[in-house]
Amino acid sequence: MAGDDTRGLLSGSAWPRRYNERMSLSPAKRIIIGISGATGCIYGVRLLQALRACGGWETHVIVSNAGALNARHELDMSKADIESLADVAHDNRDVGASIASGSYLTHGMVVAPCSMKTLASVAHAFSDNLIARAADVVLKERRRLVLVTRETPLNLAHLRNMTAVTEMGGVIFPPLPALYQSKTSLDDLANHSVGRILDLFGIATEALVERWAGLGRAAGE
Repeated sequence: MAGDDTRGLLSGSAWPRRYNERMSLSPAKRIIIGISGATGCIYGVRLLQALRACGGWETHVIVSNAGALNARHELDMSKADIESLADVAHDNRDVGASIASGSYLTHGMVVAPCSMKTLASVAHAFSDNLIARAADVVLKERRRLVLVTRETPLNLAHLRNMTAVTEMGGVIFPPLPALYQSKTSLDDLANHSVGRILDLFGIATEALVERWAGLGRAAGE
């Protein structure tokens, strides 16, 4: 009978070995980095460099055309230069890429910097390119999404979009400088924000973050 056949297929001995192996896997140590067309591409680049220095993490990068334009202007880096820092590089037009599917396991995604256009696309699930689609996948799979938003001042549409992403489980992370640090170069300020972003994924990067130890200790008392 069909019912008997079904019970046989569901017995432990009948499961394909590959399925049993998959069931025992923990989420792969993969992180997606999107670099969109806002100022601040240093944050995406530093994230890729920090993850490579940590070791054990597979990085996937997507650089939009506007992101590549800003990288050339701000850091004198080409799109190829940035892509060389990642394990896998994806074309922003390739909505059929591995990271466009929830079945492809990752720990989550950071969009750094995140333009207001990309924020709007994520907030409204408008998956018109791979950055927006990958972010949408991360949200629907209940994984960590961090948007490093770069804009000021903010209008009401920006604020509502940030609220929408937050309500869906995403993290809005404006890269505000930690002015209590004793080091205040541009690199130091960027590295601190990058370290705090990686904190959200449980990745320890003590070399990047000067952690607050209380006012007395910070003052050397």
